[in-house]
Amino acid sequence: MTGGTRELLLSRIRDVADYPKPGVLFKDITPLLADPSAFTALTDELAALCATHGATKIVGLEARGFILAAPVAVRAGLGFVPVRKAGKLPGATLRQAYELEYGTAEIEVHAEDLDAGDRVMVIDDVLATGGTAEASLELVRRAGAEVAGVAVLMELGFLAGRARLEPALRGAPLEALITI
Repeated sequence: MTGGTRELLLSRIRDVADYPKPGVLFKDITPLLADPSAFTALTDELAALCATHGATKIVGLEARGFILAAPVAVRAGLGFVPVRKAGKLPGATLRQAYELEYGTAEIEVHAEDLDAGDRVMVIDDVLATGGTAEASLELVRRAGAEVAGVAVLMELGFLAGRARLEPALRGAPLEALITI
């Protein structure tokens, strides 16, 4: 990614203090999404990563990952598969639990949307603690597909999500366009 593209993306990410609770500095990507030049640049960068790593399908993580992954799939000419919170997909699903700061959560995918020959790029907006991304990698593999990599707009390095995710990647790349 060029320095100009990185600066464009960074300039469209707004900091919101004390959201969703006091002491949190929320990184709001809605200004980036509202700017067609920035959104196109982001889509192009993520589509290029899919090509570089030989992806054949894209998984988007609920909810902001959907917003990023769907246009990337269209741009790259690949299928899009949503990974949703448990109970949101109709029919037969594979479900994976993961740890949160306080408790657990579950995500799921339609297994029939992934095939044994697929190389899947997992796309999300932010890598924070890595729990959701880690669970998604397990789902992809349980469905019989291979992990091509994980790509995120932003990595919050101070939360150590990369270290948590490293064993689950099993050598697949983790690409963060911006690290904060």
